[in-house]
Amino acid sequence: MYNLFMKLKNLKLSNYRNCKDLELNLDSGKILIIGKNAQGKTNILESIYFLSTLKSPRTSNNIEIINFDADFANIEAEIIKADTNVSLNFYYSKEKTRTLKVNGLKTTPKNFKLVLKTVLFSTNDLLLLRGNPSDRRDWLDRAISQVYPAYDERLSKYEKIRVQKNNFLKGLIKGGTPDETLLDVLNEQLAITGSNIIYLRIKFLSEIERLAKEKHRIISETEDLRLEYDCSFLEGERELEDILQKFHQALEERKIEEIRRGQACVGPHRDDIIFYINENEATKFASQGQQRTVVLALKLSELDIITAKTGDEPILLLDDVLAELDDLRQNYLLKSITAATQVVITSVDTLLFDDEFLKDVKIYKIENGNVI
Repeated sequence: MYNLFMKLKNLKLSNYRNCKDLELNLDSGKILIIGKNAQGKTNILESIYFLSTLKSPRTSNNIEIINFDADFANIEAEIIKADTNVSLNFYYSKEKTRTLKVNGLKTTPKNFKLVLKTVLFSTNDLLLLRGNPSDRRDWLDRAISQVYPAYDERLSKYEKIRVQKNNFLKGLIKGGTPDETLLDVLNEQLAITGSNIIYLRIKFLSEIERLAKEKHRIISETEDLRLEYDCSFLEGERELEDILQKFHQALEERKIEEIRRGQACVGPHRDDIIFYINENEATKFASQGQQRTVVLALKLSELDIITAKTGDEPILLLDDVLAELDDLRQNYLLKSITAATQVVITSVDTLLFDDEFLKDVKIYKIENGNVI
């Protein structure tokens, strides 16, 4: 697929966390935002990521992005995409009113998310292997959503069905009248939607594994990386029809347990991703350096796969991550950034970067949410 050059030109934040009135000219291939902790560096990167996903990597409650002293938050951006200027505007109020505009015209979340692609690599990502299964599911889901915008709708639909089923099962515990027909309907809906999610997760994980294996071996020299989707009722099935059949079977086998516990015990909300290095489970045995090599390979593979699948070159957002990497991994990361990739980096200072890297970098210093 032909790759479309994409660059973020301007960013304006109004009442976005501690950035009450911030405007940045980002018309450069490399942007470095420096400042002490809690000054607003991460908020800037979060806002850019938000424009591509309509989600924050730090909270599921959009009210939290609004400055304490304000009633709304607003993000405006100008992007060059395939030699065309595109403007994006996101508005959110404490009354939970949301407005999305592309080129000044109101649009849907699905169309809004088609415009900008990003890959965010933060210090939190370095904890991916030792984190909770939900952290690994979130990482995978966010990556898939950048390639398949409709995937978020499937996740949302599945979650609504799951909550409805949980409420029904809790009602049985409280003495409600069993309604086998309603439970069967909910299970059917859960199986169809959940199987689609699992199918896409397995497919995407296989594609990203192929890319990550090569990058991981270059960094580690001798180690082999393998990724495995861990679903309690699958034994290697990869086709949608087979996954659906196994899902139905698992729901039937665990129906009594689900009624007793009052919750859905089967489905993609319980799944995990397991990482293996030389066939040893990395979540249990990998050193800190090995874990970071895995995550670095994954993030760079995200960049490649989004470019290949969508034709858009994502903007790479590096949030204080370089300070957590040793010289070998720092150099590999920085040298992996091609001229076609716009990169926005946050750091405490410029000491981590050599003169060659800094010679064509636009640098901003941030303090208390303002450029100084």
